[in-house]
Amino acid sequence: MAARKHSGRKIRLLKKAKQTSPVPAWIILRTKRSVRTNPKRRAWRQTDVEVG
Repeated sequence: MAARKHSGRKIRLLKKAKQTSPVPAWIILRTKRSVRTNPKRRAWRQTDVEVG
């Protein structure tokens, strides 16, 4: 990927990076472990991101 990115593309990549974070520990405790995994979790190497 190019080092010089358009600002819009960089914002979209940042959003995708935030979406791949795991579920916080306090949410797992609050829901009594009914929510354990993030359904939007994405492997950065295996899955291609369509951000333009």
